[in-house]
Amino acid sequence: MSEPYVCVVGDALIDELQTPAGVEEHVGGAGLNVAVGLRRLGLETSLAAMVGEDRAGDDIRAHLTTSGVALHATAVPVSARAVSDRRHGEPRYVFNDAARTRHIAFDPQQRSALAGAALVVVSSFPFDDVGQARLLSEAIEDPGSRLVLDPNPRAHLISDLDAFRAGFESLAARSLLVKIGDEDAQLLYGESLTVVARRLLGLGPSAVLATAGAAGASLSLATGETAHSPVHPLPGPIVDTMGAGDATLASITSTLARDGLPETPAAASVALHEAMAIAAATCRVPGALLRLPPVAAAE
Repeated sequence: MSEPYVCVVGDALIDELQTPAGVEEHVGGAGLNVAVGLRRLGLETSLAAMVGEDRAGDDIRAHLTTSGVALHATAVPVSARAVSDRRHGEPRYVFNDAARTRHIAFDPQQRSALAGAALVVVSSFPFDDVGQARLLSEAIEDPGSRLVLDPNPRAHLISDLDAFRAGFESLAARSLLVKIGDEDAQLLYGESLTVVARRLLGLGPSAVLATAGAAGASLSLATGETAHSPVHPLPGPIVDTMGAGDATLASITSTLARDGLPETPAAASVALHEAMAIAAATCRVPGALLRLPPVAAAE
């Protein structure tokens, strides 16, 4: 029996890390990280993303090919790039023009990929672009049974916060599952994660996944029941937390694709426990790509 097929819609870019030791470049982007994570969890996966016709774009394509992820690209001259300056305390982010004007064409190939997917995952999408939000909504049939939505907002990439919230909430109301992080809640609503998760669940999705960094994660069901899981303890120091949220989303999406939405708090707790173990393993190696915890890797 073949594995379920998942199509991810999101960003693919170059992460340029400026550290005291020098400059490093990695293929990244939240959408790409989720797509590669899903493939590492054994699902057939594709990614619809904007990719440049440049050397960076070649690197992105090669990375996806090596990872076994099919690419449905919207071709542009220059690839998106995120520069993270980590030389003076907290990271500071700068995005190039391509990242700020990110878009998906939703051409026939991309629409076909979306139509054939058991689940569609949207992560880091320009919801403040009314035209893009409309095209996304039109391209996804039956979102209530197969759309997994993560706004993954970045302050420097949002030109109109009100429009972003409106575009995001319009689709969130018709989704299977919506993910929101504690920093996302503050950026989009200026409210606590608990308050925002409750607001989003009230819009109409079947479930809300709320991630709170070191405080773990919760999964709230439309039935009113909520499960919580703390951060999974693993040996070794935490090296890089950048990919924890994407790894968590990939793990929960894998559960949805194989087993459907958890119907009880007990089932939700099992899914969250696995997701927190995968996120913990991801944080113990450099980079943002999903890693399996030792026990899971040995199975």
